[in-house]
Amino acid sequence: YVGGQQFSLRARAKNFDIEELLQAVQYAHSLKRKIYVTVNIFAKNEDFKPLYDYFIKLRAIGVDAVIVSDPGVISLVREIVPDLETHVSTQANTNNYRAANFWKKTGVKRVILARELSFKEIAEIHEKEPDIALECFVHGAMCIAYSGRCLLSQYMTGRASNRGECAHPCRYKYNLMEETRQGEYMPIEEDGRGTYIMNSKDLCMIEYLPEFIKAGVTGLKIEGRQKSVYYTAVVTRTYRAALDDYFIDPDKYEKNRQLYLNELLLTGSRDFTTGFYTGATTAEAQIYGQDKKSPGADFCGIVKSYDPETKFAVIEQRGKFSVGDKLEFFTSFGKDFNQTITNMYDLNTNAIESAPHPRQLVKIRTDHRVGEMDILRRRK
Repeated sequence: YVGGQQFSLRARAKNFDIEELLQAVQYAHSLKRKIYVTVNIFAKNEDFKPLYDYFIKLRAIGVDAVIVSDPGVISLVREIVPDLETHVSTQANTNNYRAANFWKKTGVKRVILARELSFKEIAEIHEKEPDIALECFVHGAMCIAYSGRCLLSQYMTGRASNRGECAHPCRYKYNLMEETRQGEYMPIEEDGRGTYIMNSKDLCMIEYLPEFIKAGVTGLKIEGRQKSVYYTAVVTRTYRAALDDYFIDPDKYEKNRQLYLNELLLTGSRDFTTGFYTGATTAEAQIYGQDKKSPGADFCGIVKSYDPETKFAVIEQRGKFSVGDKLEFFTSFGKDFNQTITNMYDLNTNAIESAPHPRQLVKIRTDHRVGEMDILRRRK
Protein backbone atom coordinates (compact mmCIF):
# COMPACT_ATOMS: atom_id res chain seq x y z
CA TYR A 1 0.00 0.00 0.00
CA VAL A 2 1.33 3.39 -0.97
CA GLY A 3 0.49 7.05 -0.73
CA GLY A 4 0.12 9.35 -3.70
CA GLN A 5 1.19 12.97 -3.67
CA GLN A 6 -2.35 14.00 -2.78
CA PHE A 7 -5.02 12.90 -0.32
CA SER A 8 -3.04 10.42 1.79
CA LEU A 9 -1.92 10.63 5.41
CA ARG A 10 1.70 10.76 4.30
CA ALA A 11 1.76 14.35 3.11
CA ARG A 12 5.31 14.97 4.39
CA ALA A 13 6.80 11.87 2.77
CA LYS A 14 8.22 11.56 -0.74
CA ASN A 15 5.17 10.02 -2.32
CA PHE A 16 4.31 8.63 -5.74
CA ASP A 17 3.16 10.93 -8.52
CA ILE A 18 0.85 9.50 -11.19
CA GLU A 19 3.68 8.40 -13.47
CA GLU A 20 5.47 6.68 -10.57
CA LEU A 21 2.23 5.01 -9.52
CA LEU A 22 1.85 3.64 -13.05
CA GLN A 23 5.39 2.24 -12.90
CA ALA A 24 4.71 0.77 -9.43
CA VAL A 25 1.51 -0.90 -10.62
CA GLN A 26 3.21 -2.38 -13.68
CA TYR A 27 6.13 -3.65 -11.58
CA ALA A 28 3.89 -5.11 -8.86
CA HIS A 29 1.63 -6.81 -11.39
CA SER A 30 4.65 -8.34 -13.11
CA LEU A 31 5.37 -10.03 -9.75
CA LYS A 32 1.70 -11.01 -9.31
CA ARG A 33 1.37 -8.54 -6.47
CA LYS A 34 -1.18 -5.80 -5.83
CA ILE A 35 -0.99 -2.06 -5.22
CA TYR A 36 -3.43 -0.33 -2.87
CA VAL A 37 -3.39 3.50 -2.86
CA THR A 38 -4.28 5.38 0.30
CA VAL A 39 -6.81 8.19 -0.24
CA ASN A 40 -7.65 8.38 3.43
CA ILE A 41 -7.78 12.06 4.35
CA PHE A 42 -10.95 13.53 5.82
CA ALA A 43 -11.92 15.61 2.83
CA LYS A 44 -13.12 19.20 2.76
CA ASN A 45 -15.44 20.67 0.14
CA GLU A 46 -12.63 21.97 -2.02
CA ASP A 47 -11.08 18.50 -2.25
CA PHE A 48 -13.82 16.90 -4.32
CA LYS A 49 -13.04 18.38 -7.73
CA PRO A 50 -9.36 17.26 -7.64
CA LEU A 51 -10.45 13.96 -6.07
CA TYR A 52 -12.75 13.34 -9.06
CA ASP A 53 -9.81 13.70 -11.46
CA TYR A 54 -7.53 11.67 -9.20
CA PHE A 55 -9.83 8.63 -9.04
CA ILE A 56 -10.26 8.65 -12.81
CA LYS A 57 -6.46 8.50 -13.16
CA LEU A 58 -6.06 5.79 -10.53
CA ARG A 59 -8.65 3.65 -12.29
CA ALA A 60 -6.92 4.21 -15.65
CA ILE A 61 -3.49 3.06 -14.42
CA GLY A 62 -4.95 -0.11 -12.89
CA VAL A 63 -4.47 0.21 -9.14
CA ASP A 64 -6.02 -2.77 -7.37
CA ALA A 65 -7.84 -0.86 -4.63
CA VAL A 66 -8.07 2.46 -2.85
CA ILE A 67 -8.03 2.81 0.94
CA VAL A 68 -10.57 5.45 2.01
CA SER A 69 -11.89 6.75 5.34
CA ASP A 70 -14.34 9.53 4.46
CA PRO A 71 -17.95 8.50 3.60
CA GLY A 72 -18.18 11.35 1.10
CA VAL A 73 -15.08 10.15 -0.68
CA ILE A 74 -16.42 6.59 -0.77
CA SER A 75 -19.65 7.85 -2.34
CA LEU A 76 -17.58 9.64 -5.00
CA VAL A 77 -15.70 6.43 -5.82
CA ARG A 78 -18.98 4.51 -6.18
CA GLU A 79 -20.34 7.26 -8.43
CA ILE A 80 -17.49 7.70 -10.91
CA VAL A 81 -15.43 4.47 -10.75
CA PRO A 82 -17.81 1.87 -9.28
CA ASP A 83 -15.60 -1.04 -10.36
CA LEU A 84 -12.58 0.28 -8.43
CA GLU A 85 -12.20 -1.90 -5.32
CA THR A 86 -12.52 0.11 -2.12
CA HIS A 87 -11.16 -0.66 1.34
CA VAL A 88 -12.11 1.26 4.48
CA SER A 89 -9.16 2.72 6.39
CA THR A 90 -8.58 2.19 10.09
CA GLN A 91 -9.23 5.96 10.32
CA ALA A 92 -12.95 5.15 9.95
CA ASN A 93 -12.84 3.48 13.40
CA THR A 94 -14.80 0.33 12.51
CA ASN A 95 -15.44 -1.33 15.87
CA ASN A 96 -18.45 -3.60 15.34
CA TYR A 97 -20.23 -5.91 12.93
CA ARG A 98 -23.03 -3.45 12.15
CA ALA A 99 -20.49 -0.88 10.99
CA ALA A 100 -18.84 -3.58 8.87
CA ASN A 101 -22.27 -4.38 7.40
CA PHE A 102 -22.84 -0.70 6.64
CA TRP A 103 -19.58 -0.47 4.72
CA LYS A 104 -20.38 -3.70 2.86
CA LYS A 105 -23.65 -2.17 1.65
CA THR A 106 -21.70 0.75 0.17
CA GLY A 107 -19.67 -1.69 -1.94
CA VAL A 108 -16.60 -1.86 0.28
CA LYS A 109 -14.69 -5.17 -0.05
CA ARG A 110 -12.32 -4.92 2.91
CA VAL A 111 -12.38 -3.19 6.30
CA ILE A 112 -9.17 -2.29 8.10
CA LEU A 113 -10.44 -2.51 11.64
CA ALA A 114 -9.89 -0.05 14.46
CA ARG A 115 -6.69 -0.83 16.35
CA GLU A 116 -8.52 -0.87 19.67
CA LEU A 117 -10.29 -4.23 19.19
CA SER A 118 -9.56 -7.53 20.92
CA PHE A 119 -9.27 -10.91 19.19
CA LYS A 120 -12.66 -11.84 20.66
CA GLU A 121 -14.31 -8.75 19.15
CA ILE A 122 -12.67 -9.32 15.78
CA ALA A 123 -13.86 -12.94 15.70
CA GLU A 124 -17.42 -11.82 16.42
CA ILE A 125 -17.31 -9.30 13.55
CA HIS A 126 -16.13 -12.07 11.22
CA GLU A 127 -18.82 -14.43 12.48
CA LYS A 128 -21.57 -11.86 11.85
CA GLU A 129 -20.16 -10.53 8.55
CA PRO A 130 -18.18 -13.36 6.91
CA ASP A 131 -18.50 -11.85 3.41
CA ILE A 132 -16.32 -8.80 4.05
CA ALA A 133 -12.54 -9.16 4.30
CA LEU A 134 -10.96 -8.02 7.57
CA GLU A 135 -7.51 -6.49 7.89
CA CYS A 136 -5.63 -5.60 11.09
CA PHE A 137 -2.44 -3.77 11.96
CA VAL A 138 0.15 -6.15 13.37
CA HIS A 139 3.33 -4.09 13.65
CA GLY A 140 4.58 -0.53 13.96
CA ALA A 141 3.93 2.78 15.68
CA MET A 142 0.76 3.24 17.71
CA CYS A 143 -1.10 6.55 17.79
CA ILE A 144 -2.13 8.17 21.05
CA ALA A 145 -5.55 8.94 19.55
CA TYR A 146 -8.34 6.52 18.68
CA SER A 147 -7.25 4.81 15.46
CA GLY A 148 -5.18 7.84 14.55
CA ARG A 149 -7.86 10.54 14.68
CA CYS A 150 -5.88 13.21 16.51
CA LEU A 151 -6.17 16.99 16.90
CA LEU A 152 -2.96 17.60 18.86
CA SER A 153 -0.80 18.35 15.84
CA GLN A 154 -3.23 20.84 14.34
CA TYR A 155 -3.77 22.53 17.71
CA MET A 156 -0.07 22.82 18.58
CA THR A 157 1.62 23.28 15.20
CA GLY A 158 -1.08 24.06 12.64
CA ARG A 159 -0.39 20.78 10.84
CA ALA A 160 -3.52 18.66 10.44
CA SER A 161 -3.04 14.99 11.32
CA ASN A 162 -6.21 14.00 9.52
CA ARG A 163 -4.90 15.51 6.31
CA GLY A 164 -1.53 13.80 6.44
CA GLU A 165 0.62 16.44 8.13
CA CYS A 166 1.06 15.07 11.66
CA ALA A 167 3.99 16.60 13.56
CA HIS A 168 3.91 13.79 16.16
CA PRO A 169 3.46 15.97 19.27
CA CYS A 170 2.72 12.79 21.24
CA ARG A 171 6.42 11.96 20.86
CA TYR A 172 7.59 15.27 22.36
CA LYS A 173 9.04 15.45 25.85
CA TYR A 174 6.80 17.12 28.43
CA ASN A 175 7.35 18.57 31.90
CA LEU A 176 4.91 19.73 34.56
CA MET A 177 4.90 23.43 35.61
CA GLU A 178 2.81 24.93 38.41
CA GLU A 179 0.87 28.08 37.41
CA THR A 180 2.51 30.51 39.89
CA ARG A 181 6.03 29.10 39.51
CA GLN A 182 6.80 30.05 35.95
CA GLY A 183 9.98 28.48 34.65
CA GLU A 184 10.17 25.89 37.42
CA TYR A 185 9.75 22.57 35.65
CA MET A 186 8.83 19.56 37.74
CA PRO A 187 9.83 16.34 36.08
CA ILE A 188 7.29 13.55 36.13
CA GLU A 189 9.78 10.76 35.71
CA GLU A 190 12.93 9.86 37.53
CA ASP A 191 15.71 11.13 35.30
CA GLY A 192 14.55 14.75 35.37
CA ARG A 193 14.63 15.28 31.60
CA GLY A 194 10.90 15.13 31.06
CA THR A 195 8.60 12.31 30.12
CA TYR A 196 7.11 10.93 26.96
CA ILE A 197 3.74 11.11 28.67
CA MET A 198 1.69 10.17 25.57
CA ASN A 199 4.22 7.91 23.87
CA SER A 200 3.08 4.35 23.17
CA LYS A 201 5.32 1.39 22.62
CA ASP A 202 5.34 -0.06 19.11
CA LEU A 203 2.88 -2.78 18.20
CA CYS A 204 4.40 -6.23 17.62
CA MET A 205 2.13 -9.23 17.04
CA ILE A 206 4.64 -11.67 15.52
CA GLU A 207 3.92 -14.13 18.36
CA TYR A 208 0.14 -14.01 17.85
CA LEU A 209 -0.34 -14.75 14.15
CA PRO A 210 -2.44 -17.89 14.79
CA GLU A 211 -4.91 -15.79 16.78
CA PHE A 212 -5.45 -13.46 13.79
CA ILE A 213 -5.99 -16.41 11.47
CA LYS A 214 -8.47 -18.08 13.85
CA ALA A 215 -10.36 -14.77 14.24
CA GLY A 216 -10.95 -14.64 10.47
CA VAL A 217 -8.47 -11.90 9.57
CA THR A 218 -7.22 -12.17 5.98
CA GLY A 219 -4.89 -9.15 5.80
CA LEU A 220 -2.05 -8.18 8.14
CA LYS A 221 -0.91 -4.58 7.92
CA ILE A 222 2.55 -3.27 8.84
CA GLU A 223 2.73 0.42 9.69
CA GLY A 224 5.49 1.95 7.59
CA ARG A 225 5.02 5.72 7.61
CA GLN A 226 8.31 7.25 6.43
CA LYS A 227 10.25 4.17 7.45
CA SER A 228 13.54 3.16 5.81
CA VAL A 229 14.05 0.59 3.07
CA TYR A 230 15.89 -1.54 5.62
CA TYR A 231 13.07 -1.43 8.18
CA THR A 232 10.47 -2.24 5.55
CA ALA A 233 12.46 -5.19 4.19
CA VAL A 234 13.26 -6.75 7.57
CA VAL A 235 9.79 -6.43 9.08
CA THR A 236 7.87 -7.50 5.97
CA ARG A 237 10.08 -10.51 5.29
CA THR A 238 9.93 -11.62 8.91
CA TYR A 239 6.13 -11.60 9.03
CA ARG A 240 5.93 -13.29 5.63
CA ALA A 241 8.32 -16.04 6.79
CA ALA A 242 6.40 -16.52 10.03
CA LEU A 243 3.09 -16.87 8.17
CA ASP A 244 4.56 -19.29 5.66
CA ASP A 245 6.07 -21.39 8.46
CA TYR A 246 2.72 -21.50 10.25
CA PHE A 247 0.79 -22.66 7.17
CA ILE A 248 3.42 -25.30 6.39
CA ASP A 249 3.68 -26.56 9.96
CA PRO A 250 2.31 -24.81 13.07
CA ASP A 251 4.98 -26.55 15.16
CA LYS A 252 7.69 -24.94 13.03
CA TYR A 253 6.16 -21.53 13.70
CA GLU A 254 6.06 -22.23 17.44
CA LYS A 255 9.69 -23.33 17.46
CA ASN A 256 10.84 -20.21 15.56
CA ARG A 257 8.95 -17.54 17.52
CA GLN A 258 12.05 -16.23 19.28
CA LEU A 259 13.97 -16.14 15.98
CA TYR A 260 11.29 -13.92 14.42
CA LEU A 261 11.35 -11.61 17.43
CA ASN A 262 15.15 -11.39 17.40
CA GLU A 263 15.03 -10.39 13.74
CA LEU A 264 12.56 -7.59 14.43
CA LEU A 265 14.76 -6.27 17.23
CA LEU A 266 17.47 -5.58 14.64
CA THR A 267 15.41 -2.66 13.27
CA GLY A 268 15.94 -0.42 16.31
CA SER A 269 12.27 0.07 17.14
CA ARG A 270 10.75 1.17 20.42
CA ASP A 271 9.84 -1.41 23.03
CA PHE A 272 6.98 -3.67 21.96
CA THR A 273 3.38 -4.00 23.08
CA THR A 274 0.42 -6.15 22.00
CA GLY A 275 -1.91 -3.15 22.06
CA PHE A 276 -5.57 -3.97 22.68
CA TYR A 277 -5.65 -7.39 21.03
CA THR A 278 -5.26 -9.40 24.23
CA GLY A 279 -7.53 -7.11 26.26
CA ALA A 280 -7.43 -3.62 27.74
CA THR A 281 -4.00 -1.98 27.76
CA THR A 282 -2.16 -1.09 30.95
CA ALA A 283 0.54 1.38 31.87
CA GLU A 284 3.04 -1.16 30.52
CA ALA A 285 2.06 -0.16 26.98
CA GLN A 286 3.46 3.34 27.44
CA ILE A 287 7.05 4.64 27.27
CA TYR A 288 8.14 6.94 30.07
CA GLY A 289 11.82 7.40 29.27
CA GLN A 290 13.98 7.17 26.15
CA ASP A 291 11.60 6.22 23.38
CA LYS A 292 13.77 4.35 20.91
CA LYS A 293 16.44 1.69 21.00
CA SER A 294 19.53 1.58 18.85
CA PRO A 295 19.14 -0.94 16.04
CA GLY A 296 20.86 -4.28 16.53
CA ALA A 297 22.42 -3.98 13.09
CA ASP A 298 23.80 -1.22 10.87
CA PHE A 299 22.29 -0.87 7.39
CA CYS A 300 25.35 -0.89 5.12
CA GLY A 301 24.22 -1.23 1.53
CA ILE A 302 21.88 -2.47 -1.20
CA VAL A 303 22.79 -4.83 -4.03
CA LYS A 304 22.27 -3.11 -7.39
CA SER A 305 23.39 -6.01 -9.60
CA TYR A 306 25.24 -9.33 -9.57
CA ASP A 307 27.28 -11.01 -12.30
CA PRO A 308 27.17 -14.81 -11.80
CA GLU A 309 30.19 -15.28 -14.13
CA THR A 310 32.61 -12.90 -12.40
CA LYS A 311 30.74 -13.24 -9.06
CA PHE A 312 31.01 -9.52 -8.48
CA ALA A 313 28.14 -7.69 -6.81
CA VAL A 314 27.68 -3.94 -7.27
CA ILE A 315 26.68 -2.41 -3.92
CA GLU A 316 25.22 1.03 -3.23
CA GLN A 317 26.64 2.13 0.11
CA ARG A 318 24.07 3.21 2.72
CA GLY A 319 26.33 3.10 5.78
CA LYS A 320 30.11 3.00 5.98
CA PHE A 321 31.78 -0.38 5.74
CA SER A 322 35.40 -1.28 5.02
CA VAL A 323 37.69 -4.10 4.05
CA GLY A 324 37.89 -6.48 7.01
CA ASP A 325 34.28 -5.95 8.12
CA LYS A 326 32.06 -8.98 8.57
CA LEU A 327 28.75 -8.28 6.83
CA GLU A 328 25.53 -10.21 6.60
CA PHE A 329 23.69 -10.50 3.28
CA PHE A 330 19.94 -10.22 3.86
CA THR A 331 18.83 -11.94 0.70
CA SER A 332 15.75 -13.09 -1.18
CA PHE A 333 17.67 -16.13 -2.48
CA GLY A 334 17.83 -18.95 0.05
CA LYS A 335 19.31 -18.28 3.46
CA ASP A 336 21.10 -15.17 4.66
CA PHE A 337 24.86 -15.55 4.90
CA ASN A 338 27.86 -13.81 6.45
CA GLN A 339 30.98 -12.75 4.60
CA THR A 340 34.12 -10.94 5.64
CA ILE A 341 35.00 -8.26 3.07
CA THR A 342 38.54 -9.13 1.96
CA ASN A 343 38.62 -6.86 -1.10
CA MET A 344 36.60 -3.91 -2.35
CA TYR A 345 36.78 -2.06 -5.67
CA ASP A 346 35.34 1.03 -7.29
CA LEU A 347 33.52 0.66 -10.62
CA ASN A 348 36.83 0.99 -12.48
CA THR A 349 38.13 -2.02 -10.51
CA ASN A 350 40.57 0.06 -8.50
CA ALA A 351 41.13 -1.45 -5.04
CA ILE A 352 39.74 0.68 -2.20
CA GLU A 353 39.58 0.21 1.58
CA SER A 354 36.11 1.72 2.01
CA ALA A 355 33.57 3.83 0.17
CA PRO A 356 34.27 7.45 1.15
CA HIS A 357 31.17 9.01 -0.43
CA PRO A 358 27.50 8.47 0.57
CA ARG A 359 25.67 6.12 -1.81
CA GLN A 360 28.88 5.37 -3.68
CA LEU A 361 28.78 2.27 -5.87
CA VAL A 362 31.42 -0.35 -5.05
CA LYS A 363 32.13 -3.90 -6.18
CA ILE A 364 32.75 -6.87 -3.93
CA ARG A 365 33.10 -10.53 -4.80
CA THR A 366 30.81 -13.15 -3.33
CA ASP A 367 30.43 -16.81 -4.23
CA HIS A 368 26.82 -16.79 -3.04
CA ARG A 369 24.10 -15.81 -5.44
CA VAL A 370 22.58 -12.44 -4.53
CA GLY A 371 19.90 -10.39 -6.23
CA GLU A 372 18.98 -6.80 -6.93
CA MET A 373 17.74 -5.01 -3.78
CA ASP A 374 19.24 -7.56 -1.38
CA ILE A 375 20.59 -5.83 1.72
CA LEU A 376 23.94 -5.78 3.51
CA ARG A 377 24.02 -5.18 7.23
CA ARG A 378 26.56 -5.39 10.05
CA ARG A 379 25.32 -6.87 13.33
CA LYS A 380 26.39 -5.07 16.47
